[in-house]
Amino acid sequence: MPDIRAISNANHSNPFGVLGMHANAEGYLQINVFQPQASAVALVDGQGKVIAKLEQLNDSGFFSKVTRRKKSFSYQLKITDGQGERIITDPYGCSPLLTDLDVYLFNEGKHKTLHHTLGAHCVEHDNRKGVSFIVWAPNASHVSVVGDFNHWDGRLHVLRKRLECGLWEIFIPENASYSPLTAGSNYKFEIKDSSGHLLPLKADPFGVQAQFRPETSSVVSGECNFDWQDQQWLSSRELRNSRNSAISIYELHLGSWQRDTNNNFLNYRDIADRLIPYTLDMGFTHIQLMPVSEYPFDGSWGYQPVGLFAPTARFGSSDDFKYFVQACHKADLGLLIDWVPGHFPVDQHGLAKFDGTCLYEHEDLRKGFHPDWNTLIYNFGRTEVANFLRASAMHWLDTYHVDGIRVDAVASMLYLDYSRNDGEWLPNEHGGNENLEAVAFLQEFNEELYRDYPGAFSVAEESTSWPGVSKPTIDGGLGFGYKWNMGWMNDSLKYFSRDPIHRQHHHNELSFGLVYAFDENFVLPLSHDEVVHGKGSILGRMPGDDWQRFANLRAYYSFMWTHPGKKLLFMGGEFGQQGEWNHEQALDWHLLENRYHKGVQQLVKDLNALYKTTQALYQKDCQAEGFEWVDHQNAEQSIYSYVRYGEAGTNPLLVVCNFTPNVHHKFRVGTPKAGFCAEVLNSDAAVYGGSNVGNLGGVDSEATPWQGFDQSIAISVPPLATLAFELKG
Repeated sequence: MPDIRAISNANHSNPFGVLGMHANAEGYLQINVFQPQASAVALVDGQGKVIAKLEQLNDSGFFSKVTRRKKSFSYQLKITDGQGERIITDPYGCSPLLTDLDVYLFNEGKHKTLHHTLGAHCVEHDNRKGVSFIVWAPNASHVSVVGDFNHWDGRLHVLRKRLECGLWEIFIPENASYSPLTAGSNYKFEIKDSSGHLLPLKADPFGVQAQFRPETSSVVSGECNFDWQDQQWLSSRELRNSRNSAISIYELHLGSWQRDTNNNFLNYRDIADRLIPYTLDMGFTHIQLMPVSEYPFDGSWGYQPVGLFAPTARFGSSDDFKYFVQACHKADLGLLIDWVPGHFPVDQHGLAKFDGTCLYEHEDLRKGFHPDWNTLIYNFGRTEVANFLRASAMHWLDTYHVDGIRVDAVASMLYLDYSRNDGEWLPNEHGGNENLEAVAFLQEFNEELYRDYPGAFSVAEESTSWPGVSKPTIDGGLGFGYKWNMGWMNDSLKYFSRDPIHRQHHHNELSFGLVYAFDENFVLPLSHDEVVHGKGSILGRMPGDDWQRFANLRAYYSFMWTHPGKKLLFMGGEFGQQGEWNHEQALDWHLLENRYHKGVQQLVKDLNALYKTTQALYQKDCQAEGFEWVDHQNAEQSIYSYVRYGEAGTNPLLVVCNFTPNVHHKFRVGTPKAGFCAEVLNSDAAVYGGSNVGNLGGVDSEATPWQGFDQSIAISVPPLATLAFELKG
């Protein structure tokens, strides 16, 4: 019988059309069962009473029984095998999982709860508890789910193909396997291409949990068993995350912030118990994690993910990650995660050639391959792929309550010729280099995020001058909440790496950023990218002897915290990590025994406190009227001065930066307001390791016109230092 042979060899195109209950040619119901390990199979009723014994038709384990009934009825199967006797529910007797609405929305690319539908989920279906498996593989001839629950036998749980959408589905009752199928079960998909060739086993694209590397299976996760208690935070975060609020972000890599005494990873819960008090003490408002989506290779730091829905198992379970998020919220800390929709790795258990075709990626390598990273590029123009990616982002907001999504490598998505030579890329329909499909995808992603998750926000790492990255989509922008200011980062690092004697010749490297500072809603990033690949640490870029290096660093951080834009600092920078970041070990916390490192840490703590309590430093971060130059032309002395303004009625802040080792006394600076000018920041203070040149708490303004202002002050300007004065009037 061809059907029996095909099912026995896992080659049948429609096993649901054969197995289970079906009417035969005479209209009588026939039960067909495939149980290759069984010696006997019987039908039983709800009380476990044997109704009929099935006949074994061949040695492969195919059993059948023609009943005298014509009306369908409920049944279970009593299986006798080497394990003894057990009663199971026949998965081929269960009804379809996908509704007509699911199919319609999936085909349209508009399924907003895709992460709750596809993948593996512990559910109740047909009044039975079990696990649903749904996967997209439209060009496959066979898909089965294999795992430790069925001895990885691809003949046993073959999925039903929904021809109208290319999705494959099966519901497996919890008792319908050799060993219990529950939360914690490992699984993959066995897929054959359209020609029947077996592909490498694939992890679940929608898997919400994965094995600890180097194992690569997906893991069935329990549903809705976490007791969220962060509603107070969620209801207030819209104000905390707004453009006129103080946002200071501590970026970190979970695997190397701290480790245990054996240099092993900490659990999400242990990290929370250590990291959150530290972050609070340092005064940051948000934590940003480098990608936590599951990834195979430690050295990619998470930027080559294969599991966009799964927190990496390196640090524990999905519930452990939820604990971490909730702990942040209970401490009034926002949490952002890095998200990587720009590319994915070629690992054979991942998305590459998922059903034997370029399903998620482009067939043409001129559109579908990143030469820089040896990775593949998503086909953003395919509705199912765009829906998959958006569902991933919303999954982190919905399931894990994260507060923000930082999108990695946006420039690589926007430009078809990104890092390519002539002839290595294909132009768009208008002949240009803009990836119009990626633009549409990013716009729709941001629209969905801001519409459906109040208070959450998005950040773009976009390194070019693409217009309107953080402008609303209704105005033609990409719709991000913020954009990393890569120009400011590059110019400022270049400036501060120069010997002070040469800075007078490069004075505009710091002032030029204010030409475009309000074109976007900017975040000033000193991120992980600036302390890897031979660049050394931020401290290591500073010139001079030890005293000058630390003074430069303190002056730089103070310039950054008083400059327009939200703040982001990578871990270790807050205490002056000496060496380049190494993802294989913890930060050099022992450096805090040195007074200079301790002084930098204290300065960052005080900068965050000043930033959060000084409205002039954050209320108009993204508005030109929040900033005014006093003097940006004093190249000879390498001194800059400017004023930050908040809303009406708030005190302005006057900032003076001296980026040479020279001390200046009775240095006159114009001020827009008469009265007492309280010195609220001096990066040269002794407590930070400085020389303690200062102004004894502040000075009174004088009616001496200077630099276009009616009032001015005469101050002492310390070496390699930044000063800030609150103009109290």
